[in-house]
Amino acid sequence: MKKDIILAGVGGQGILSIAAIIGTAALDMGLFLKQSEVHGMAQRGGDVSSNLRIGDHEIASDLIAKGKADIVISVEPMEGLRYLPMLCPEGWLITNSTPFKNISNYPDIDGLYSEIEKVHRHVMIDAEKIAKELGTAKAANVVILGAASDHLGISYESLEKAIRKIFKRKGESVVELNINALKAGRDFAEKNSYL
Repeated sequence: MKKDIILAGVGGQGILSIAAIIGTAALDMGLFLKQSEVHGMAQRGGDVSSNLRIGDHEIASDLIAKGKADIVISVEPMEGLRYLPMLCPEGWLITNSTPFKNISNYPDIDGLYSEIEKVHRHVMIDAEKIAKELGTAKAANVVILGAASDHLGISYESLEKAIRKIFKRKGESVVELNINALKAGRDFAEKNSYL
């Protein structure tokens, strides 16, 4: 088993938290992991990405070659499209539909949606809306992770266990909120995946 995953978004959207959850779950399952991150100017609103390579054998490099990513998980639609050249032909794009308009010339949102819908395998989810319905927009990143959960090569139970471990110090209510966000994203994707 090998999965090459690209996480994309902007600063403050929880990309690194998604990476931590996936990484913790993978290690819990006894898998090998390599990760690299780019923190766009390391400031809120700058682009952030992470390459995660997971497998059942040792991994030599932390970088994913163009056209080789199995999945692009994006917490922002424009950032998801930015990484499409990295996606393999049979790969999945899982993206939030809510834009983070941090630039004055942000592209037309309908045009972005049109391009996303051209991707053979995709899930586009309004993670902000779902997270707010659960109690906080801050859980949108975990909603996106839930939507991607069937394509990670990691058991859902291991993702839940990783959330419990990572958010434990923030209290049981935060843990349960994130578990619910994961489930809500997964439930949405099961009904709204496009092949």
